[in-house]
Amino acid sequence: MVMPNILSPTNRWRLAGFILSATGAMLFAVKGVLIKLIYVHHVDTTTLLALRMLFSLPVFLTVGVAEWRRRPIASRPDQRSLSLAALVGMLGYYISSWLDFEGLQHIAAQTERLILFTYPFLVLLFGRLLLGHPLRAHAIVGAGLSYAGLVVIFGLAPAPLTPAILTGCGLVLAAAASFALYQLLAREMIVRCGPSLFTAVAMGGAGAAVLLHFALTHSVSALVLPPRAWPLIVALALFATIVPSFLMSAGTARIGAQGTAIVSTLSPIVTIALAVVVLDEPFGAAEALGTLLVIGGVGVFSLIEARTARTSAGEG
Repeated sequence: MVMPNILSPTNRWRLAGFILSATGAMLFAVKGVLIKLIYVHHVDTTTLLALRMLFSLPVFLTVGVAEWRRRPIASRPDQRSLSLAALVGMLGYYISSWLDFEGLQHIAAQTERLILFTYPFLVLLFGRLLLGHPLRAHAIVGAGLSYAGLVVIFGLAPAPLTPAILTGCGLVLAAAASFALYQLLAREMIVRCGPSLFTAVAMGGAGAAVLLHFALTHSVSALVLPPRAWPLIVALALFATIVPSFLMSAGTARIGAQGTAIVSTLSPIVTIALAVVVLDEPFGAAEALGTLLVIGGVGVFSLIEARTARTSAGEG
């Protein structure tokens, strides 16, 4: 009897994809906790976002220049495509990031991650409203479960919903909405430019917008921070921005966007665990039930969507 080769090249390729995507998702999950730790040192949102860009932009731009030079002239995207990629990048990495960072000034890291984690459903909603894409039943069910989880967390929470908490939740929900629009608009740009070049141009556009925002609203003295803040800021740029971006791209190339979406359900779990251990955030029955509903909703949606995609590919 011949045993199947579970470590065939194809299986090793896919296994590597799952490992890369899982590692990237877990590193992205550290972001909220790092930001909360940095805020202890009285760093405001715009300054933190500017510093994050200052440390991460050189890496992304180096990759972009290398990718541009590698391509034959005929295969390079035109100026219009590059300009649109930069504008889309501003939406996802400037507007969405600023709203998310500002929201973290008011709410717990685990709450921020769960609200932000519902953005795939907003992608579908905007796709339906703006582009006429079909809205499938499993997406509605998954969205219902996830948003029911958020209602449970806030409805059963022992602490009152203060204006600050409501403001924070509104900011993060707006961040999720703007990131959903970014995902929707980025798809065509990625096809035109390629993933690496698109990421470099998008980050370049967002970085320019962030630094202009900082220059118009802050003095250079705002960059003088306590020594203890700098290792956290470098970690935010390196381990919660640069490294996971490349890991997730490499993972998606091996297992596809649907597989990456399923693996990304690890993200809020890691955030919650770190928030409880490092930040001493509360985690009771309401938070546990709400978390299960949010992750379950996204997980159900991702699994069914992946099966649907495989079935369609098989029929095609």
